[in-house]
Amino acid sequence: MSRDETPVLELRRVTKRFHAVEALVDADLVVHRREVVALVGDNAAGKSTLARIVSGVYVPDEGTISLDGVVTELPNPSSAFRHGVAAVFQELALAENLDVVANIFLGHEVIRGGLMDSDKMDKLARSYLDQLGGGIPLLHAPVSDLSAGQRQCVAIARTLVGSPRLVVLDEPTASLSIAQTAQVLGYIEHLRELGVGVILISHSISDVRAVADRIEVLRHGRNNGSFDARSTRYEDVIAAMTGASRWHRVQPEAHS
Repeated sequence: MSRDETPVLELRRVTKRFHAVEALVDADLVVHRREVVALVGDNAAGKSTLARIVSGVYVPDEGTISLDGVVTELPNPSSAFRHGVAAVFQELALAENLDVVANIFLGHEVIRGGLMDSDKMDKLARSYLDQLGGGIPLLHAPVSDLSAGQRQCVAIARTLVGSPRLVVLDEPTASLSIAQTAQVLGYIEHLRELGVGVILISHSISDVRAVADRIEVLRHGRNNGSFDARSTRYEDVIAAMTGASRWHRVQPEAHS
């Protein structure tokens, strides 16, 4: 396996304040292509703040964001999308009354001759769903008719519209059944196979260990440990999350 030393994403000393509250303090994060990096921590650890900085929702007060080695400003989600960064937050923001295709291309419709190219969008939507192994047979079924796992598939498929290099997933398995969770973890593995870097935010250490390559711990907005997801012990991650210990950072490996 060849190694690409340049991370798809590199955050250095990123700080974000909300008035007197420091949500992130000198936070670092590195993600390579074909790598799933899990971001874990207790409530108010700064996970969602970091995710929103990467996806352009928040602008950091200090620090740098680099994409493929180039320092980049992401002042809004549209800019992040243009730079190949896509995100799926817990709310999903799916339009329940619209069908699968309409949700995938919402805001990014394919236009030809001044009109929406429905045939093209149908073909692309089917391609995105097949790449994820989503198992959604009807492209024009209303999203309201889909299971929770299938809705996650639609939301993740929507990230593929911009041919992303990085996808941020905020608690994608929250409130799902065991079977639906397994589906979503499969979608994440497919993203990695597509060559995408993935940031996975989750409270479930078992889900993280099932699919992630590396685990990064945040505590009170600061880095508090980095672990190999396959070999580390559950107790070690919990100790870093609770502040019982501070662990040395593992060397992130590129995936290609």
